[in-house]
Amino acid sequence: MIWEPTDAVRSRARITHYMNWLQRQRGLAFDDYDHLWRWSVTDLPAFWASIWDYFDVRASVPYDRVLVEARMPGAVWFPGTRLNYVDQVFRDVSRSQPAIVFRDEGGNRVDVSWSDLKRRVASLAATLRSVGVCRGDRVVAYMPNVPETVIAFLAVASLGAVWSVCSPDMGPVAVLDRFRQIAPKAMIAIDRYRYGGKHYDRRQVVSHLLRELPSVNTLVRVSDRDGASDGVAVGEVQTVRNLLEWAAATSTGAPLDSEQVPFDHPLWIVYSSGTTGLPKPIVQGHGGIVLEHLKLIGLHNDIDAGDRFHWFSSTAWVMWNIQVSGLLAGATICLYDGSPGWPDLGTLWRFVGETGTTFFGAGAAFFTGCMKAGIEPADIADLGRLRAIGSTGSPLPPEAYHWIQERVRPGVWLTSISGGTDLSSAFVGGVPILPVFAGEIQCRCLGAKVDAFDEAGASVSDAVGELVCTEPMPSMPLYFWNDEGGARYRDSYFDMYPGVWRHGDWIRFTPRGGAVIYGRSDATINRQGIRMGTSELYRAVEELPEIVDSLVVDLEYLGRESYMPLFVVMRPGCKLTQELKARITERIREALSSRHIPNAIFQVDEIPRTLSGKKLELPVRKLLLGQPVEKVVNRDSMSNPQSLSYFVSFAERLAATQGRARDGGPDPANQQT
Repeated sequence: MIWEPTDAVRSRARITHYMNWLQRQRGLAFDDYDHLWRWSVTDLPAFWASIWDYFDVRASVPYDRVLVEARMPGAVWFPGTRLNYVDQVFRDVSRSQPAIVFRDEGGNRVDVSWSDLKRRVASLAATLRSVGVCRGDRVVAYMPNVPETVIAFLAVASLGAVWSVCSPDMGPVAVLDRFRQIAPKAMIAIDRYRYGGKHYDRRQVVSHLLRELPSVNTLVRVSDRDGASDGVAVGEVQTVRNLLEWAAATSTGAPLDSEQVPFDHPLWIVYSSGTTGLPKPIVQGHGGIVLEHLKLIGLHNDIDAGDRFHWFSSTAWVMWNIQVSGLLAGATICLYDGSPGWPDLGTLWRFVGETGTTFFGAGAAFFTGCMKAGIEPADIADLGRLRAIGSTGSPLPPEAYHWIQERVRPGVWLTSISGGTDLSSAFVGGVPILPVFAGEIQCRCLGAKVDAFDEAGASVSDAVGELVCTEPMPSMPLYFWNDEGGARYRDSYFDMYPGVWRHGDWIRFTPRGGAVIYGRSDATINRQGIRMGTSELYRAVEELPEIVDSLVVDLEYLGRESYMPLFVVMRPGCKLTQELKARITERIREALSSRHIPNAIFQVDEIPRTLSGKKLELPVRKLLLGQPVEKVVNRDSMSNPQSLSYFVSFAERLAATQGRARDGGPDPANQQT
């Protein structure tokens, strides 16, 4: 145990206030969190009605029932009601705290008040309405993590139109793979963005997107804050009927008039990673997101009005959506646009200190990277207001839990969460009334009836199994866009256990109710019949100070033993020597077993990752098994596509050794090329 809540923390926690409210208003008393969770997943109508009432969700028409039928897919929630996400955002406008605090690499600093945010949202909504954007139309954005993107999203949502966004660091192929599927009517796009100290002109890309998206008849053009723009790229004017400038589009002075929509009216379309095949266009609704995010942000992350909430993310990651929903709780959201490593890994820590952030979240890779680099956050910035740290994206190793306690701020609450884009929320997460154990997520989330299943669909206790959810949640996808009949939706989550959501992660629930994630179940290591997630091996390898990142793939060949190479990224100045290889091997033997020792270890410059920072285990595995690179991965959906060059060459060498093995030459499973 590395952290335990004090009596003061327990007393002020929003979940404590919620439990007291349940006792006063509903006559329900719970001895501890576990009993509360069990009630929340066995009486779904009562629980979700309590979330609605506790957070006083604003609706113009009340609901008839909470849940018509508890089935997956196809559950119908809160029929009859009419509401809008935006009404919940602007229900309690603060005069003392800003709505948005923004900084970027270029030194630009912007604070947006709640009144100014509402005024600009109303103005943009009126402008879009004037050019024909209405309820159900799709409006897409090619925008970075800046206040304009938040304003645009809220304006679109207020109209009952459907929002979808791609980050400008995504190439045109990846963007078109997403936007073509939903036939947008309007686009909001920036002309340039800055990352890692460099400027990237996107005007020609925007022109290309418009030519390839004939359904778009309106472009709202956003200039970057550093200026130096030469105006609209050639071709933009000819491909759209309405070309609007951001400044004019957000200064009409119109009042905010939100469209009242059903609970399950589409709010946004988010996408699966798209590393292989077309990304899944996942549709989620106004009501489901409002309830789920109020629960996650308010009760699990303990964020309230007066807090300053920063989760470092690009607009390509669902954590951007969750950060924006901090506004639902009345919190100030703190946005940073740029590289977390430029000019150094202290950048975000300085931002957290400067802005007085109280809750700071990031991908696990950021924290492990800082730890490996020897960063001392407490010496870099004044973190006196920071009371909570969030982590997600990949499993956070136990040593990073200790590092955060020792090097960031002693006594800070660390809440690791795991869920995904698919439900825009978490299945397992934290609460400030439970202790934190190194390497372990604190609890199952309220309303999420999650379990670990074996291959036969039986629940397993204190053992690794498939992460499943056996009851519906309001933010689960309504459907996939253009998935008539829902076949793709069912195949994505319900193929293994009919009627039960299979998430695709290995998980173990501990006897005390916590959870440990062991990596993706579709990238499993299966050595001599022993199946294991990859995260345990990564933890063992990356504990060595010389290694900053790693990737392992288990290649199973028909008629041969499997071949498992390990790829490692070295700390600057270090080399992969025979002595270090021996230490890696011994470390894996001690931490896991002799079965899990790789056949070969190779030094690489980078590990391929998605835009949200996840290791591309499955695409690399398919590539090394002989599939062409264009079939297994979309480079535009990667944060570092140049990293693939090494693996393409490696696959070619591996194929050549396989050919020699078939002709009586050496078996690739015994080679260390």
